[in-house]
Amino acid sequence: MDLSTIQLTRVFEPLSEEHEAIDSIASVLAQAAVAEGTIFIAAFGEMKAVTAVALYSDAPLVAAAEWSPASIVTGIDRVFILTPHSEGTELAGRLSDAGISFALVAPPSTDSELAEAFLALPNEKTPLLQDDNRLALVPHAFAGLYIYYAVKLRIDKLLAQ
Repeated sequence: MDLSTIQLTRVFEPLSEEHEAIDSIASVLAQAAVAEGTIFIAAFGEMKAVTAVALYSDAPLVAAAEWSPASIVTGIDRVFILTPHSEGTELAGRLSDAGISFALVAPPSTDSELAEAFLALPNEKTPLLQDDNRLALVPHAFAGLYIYYAVKLRIDKLLAQ
């Protein structure tokens, strides 16, 4: 098996067992679609790949819009924060202070307690290295897209009921 396949398998296997977290995130976000609000995607770093797919794919996420610092978020809206590091910390704090529900996908941190739904990114304890000692792959975008598709399928199912 090549290095990228091994690394991705190490990411996808634990995520495939996160049924409860996926369901929680989907439930939180679906609330905005049901209330005719907006699901803001606040993706940071390479997780911005999720924003592109959610907005521009052949089957975009219902009620989705890209979050920006200028976005006006109301009580019927929900925010889906995806961050490979700690870039979403300030936003999570502001949303919590404003009483706005949000879902968070990030490394484990204290911000996870602020989110209505949280999924911790797998911690790659032993990253694979190439022959020149560079990381073979840092798969945050792949993890974000995997989670996004699982959440989107669940939202679509919830809205169809």
